[in-house]
Amino acid sequence: MRRIIPVFDHSAEPNAARMPAWIRQRLGGGETYRQTAAAVHGLGLNTVCEEAACPNRGECWSRGTATFMLLGDVCTRACGFCNVKTGRPSWHDPDEPRRVTEAALAMGLDYVVLTSVNRDDLPDGGAAVFADTLRALRRARPDMGVEFLTPDFKRCQESAIELVLAALDEVRTAPGPVQLVWGHNVETVPALYREVRKGADYNVSLRLLERVAGQPGVEAKSALMLGLGECREQVEAVLRDLRAAGVQRLSLGQYLRPSRYHLPVRRYVPPEEFDDYARLARDLGFAWVKSGPLVRSSYHAEETQ
Repeated sequence: MRRIIPVFDHSAEPNAARMPAWIRQRLGGGETYRQTAAAVHGLGLNTVCEEAACPNRGECWSRGTATFMLLGDVCTRACGFCNVKTGRPSWHDPDEPRRVTEAALAMGLDYVVLTSVNRDDLPDGGAAVFADTLRALRRARPDMGVEFLTPDFKRCQESAIELVLAALDEVRTAPGPVQLVWGHNVETVPALYREVRKGADYNVSLRLLERVAGQPGVEAKSALMLGLGECREQVEAVLRDLRAAGVQRLSLGQYLRPSRYHLPVRRYVPPEEFDDYARLARDLGFAWVKSGPLVRSSYHAEETQ
């Protein structure tokens, strides 16, 4: 298989230190892990667990959960932290919403998490696929909770949001209870965007979250990676911005370098510092907080708090 090297080669930059003892990755296994893999691979689906080299795949797949990644496995952006392939995607499958729904039913999920690559090449940024998948899941299981982590839809944000909101209107008015979470990750502090989130804009991300947070029956969610060179004051400022935008759910985790070609780890944040950030977040009014070295945006997403 051909190695995909990011546009920006950081191979000459070392990590700040060796990986500390508190970073422990579970390999996973057992029958539930195999069933999860069969449901995903048997239907030709992509997961962020695999494509982004998530350290929690073993644990999550062994619990029977996975995060489905819509719209293929090639991203139109080249973020310095991300393991997902970068290029000019041609992939599009209108049958994907059905197959995601089939996999969710086969896995017996009560709560499903969806994300996607950035598709700046599409007129709607891929919003219609999110909308169609929401509808398909709702038709199949009216009581299934759905969390969807969207791109910023930078080039078509207003029209893309409207497409997803139209699907949400149908979901909210259908019979039966359903939990809906709309996530979008700011990923890091504004001062690091040029290096970490090439092609993204902090204010564009905040604008999407603010619009989402104002929707009835929908909780807004965001996440940050720590250890990329940010300082505490910058992190606190982002948390305050997110709360001001109405975000209710927050994930904080340690950035882990997927390969030597990606951005180096500038600092390994100790667990007690993550605990301190969690206390601050709750004091600021976040209702749902996950904070720890191996936390990712969809980690234990189905938990109520």
